[in-house]
Order: sequence, then structure tokens, then C-alpha cells
Amino acid sequence: MKRPEKNQRWVLNQEIEGEKAGDGVVRKVLAYCDGMMCVENHFEQGAIGKMHNHPHTQITYVASGAFEFTIGEETKTVKAGDTLLKQDGVMHGCVCLEKGILVDIFTPMREDFIS
Repeated sequence: MKRPEKNQRWVLNQEIEGEKAGDGVVRKVLAYCDGMMCVENHFEQGAIGKMHNHPHTQITYVASGAFEFTIGEETKTVKAGDTLLKQDGVMHGCVCLEKGILVDIFTPMREDFIS
């Protein structure tokens, strides 16, 4: 299985294939419905999540690694266990300082990730 279906009740991570989301970044779309989506992002050291914004509110949980994140005009270094809130329309991006995984929750779901 490459990607789960919308409203799929059980999504087993080992059955989901990642897809390239940038140099050194692999995205795994996990469970989602119209109102919410969970996405796992694997970053190699030095990989960049370019500055961008979107019409979704996003919470990011740092599962592992270390990242320099910019949200709006503020930049901080975050590590495993930290969370970040990026409200819709706010510019944000990151640089991976230490190989790691970010888990993103979006509301509503990201249609662009499944089309």
C-alpha cells in the first residue's frame, strides 16, 4: 500500500510508502478525513523545509532529531518532544540540524498531499 484511503480506520505505518517531498525529505501521509490529517516527515541532516504558508492550521510534533524552525518572524531550535503551532496563512519553514522525524497534524486535511 502506498497511501491510505480517506477515512481509513487503521493505518499501519510499516504498510505506508513514503514519497519524496524535497531533497532529503520523505513524506508519509497517514490517517486522514476531511477535517484532519496526520503526516510523518523524515528529514536527513541539512534538509530544508522551504518557507511557505497554506490555508491550514498545523501542529508539528518533533518525534526525533533537531530542527531550526522559523514561524513568522521568529526562529528557534527545537528537539524531540517539542511542538509548534502554525496557524493558517503564517509563513514557516525549517532546516534539519540532526536527522529526525516531524509529525504534522493539519486541519482541514491537505488535499494537495493526496492528489
